Amino acid sequence: MPLIPLRVLLDHAAENDYGVAALNVNNMEQIQAIMTAAQETDSPVIIQASRGARAYSNDAYLRHLMLAAVELNPDTPIVMHLDHGNGPAACFSAIEQGFTSVMMDGSLSEDGKTPSDYDYNVKVTREVVQKAHAAGISVEGEIGALGGIEDGHGAGLSEEEAREHLTDPAQAEQFVKDTNLDALAVAIGTSHGAYKFKKKPTGDVLKMDLIEEIHKRLPDTHIVMHGSSSVPQELQDIINAYGGDIKQTYGVPVEEIQRGIKNGVRKINVDTDSRLAMTGAIRKVFAESPEQFDPRKYLTPAREAMKEVCKARMIAFGQAGWAGKVPIKTCREMVDFYKK
Repeated sequence: MPLIPLRVLLDHAAENDYGVAALNVNNMEQIQAIMTAAQETDSPVIIQASRGARAYSNDAYLRHLMLAAVELNPDTPIVMHLDHGNGPAACFSAIEQGFTSVMMDGSLSEDGKTPSDYDYNVKVTREVVQKAHAAGISVEGEIGALGGIEDGHGAGLSEEEAREHLTDPAQAEQFVKDTNLDALAVAIGTSHGAYKFKKKPTGDVLKMDLIEEIHKRLPDTHIVMHGSSSVPQELQDIINAYGGDIKQTYGVPVEEIQRGIKNGVRKINVDTDSRLAMTGAIRKVFAESPEQFDPRKYLTPAREAMKEVCKARMIAFGQAGWAGKVPIKTCREMVDFYKK
């Protein structure tokens, strides 16, 4: 089964009322964890790599690892997505590397940290959309700015500052008209990294009502939730039980994400939960078997731990069971779709 563009998968998710976890990868074990979870739940998948991942792993390694996932999982629809491209050049290089979907994050300036203005965001997003659609490749954009800095992206805003950069529904509606993108990431109070909320989030800090309003204005646009790891207490506890020092923190409750899915959220970015699961498993091996030095002995349980997190999210978001039902359209076939 070939790689498919993001638009194909999200259209199917919208037609059948489910969401799709977009899972970040940096190495082989993470890709294996995702694909095993997909096999065990019969789920389509979005594998995404950030600028930081591309710098860490090198595009050639990442590309071939993802192509290996396609080869070994011929019945699983797979989207290869660039997460948080910080400029058109980053998106165009990903397209050249075979990505079937790119995110142009024009909500931030090219430094990937400073909130930009609306005109800049429209300019760079529209530039990427025009080139990507001509090749049948999907584009995600963002309006508003998230707090936190993770893996080389994020505005670094405090919880209070982030409230000043929440997505304006009217501006979101105009942004979609001005850019013709496929999926829209919105700022509703979430942030990148583990330290999202100081206490379990309520409607005062996690603005799910914004998603509902945006969906009413843009019923045919796929909404994306970034910074949506749930940061489970048990994963924090495992790390701390084996020598870690994760300060008490709270993520985005799964039930709130499910509420979002009922209101147009189709792509949900999950990264921190995977990292926590792997780190806890590795720390456990080192604590219980300090003589251990074989990477296979600690990366195997790390991979298994991440797989379980991926499975839980795939089931909770409703994508489980849909792998064989997603229509298969290549980027080449989507060129005509975008022309129309």
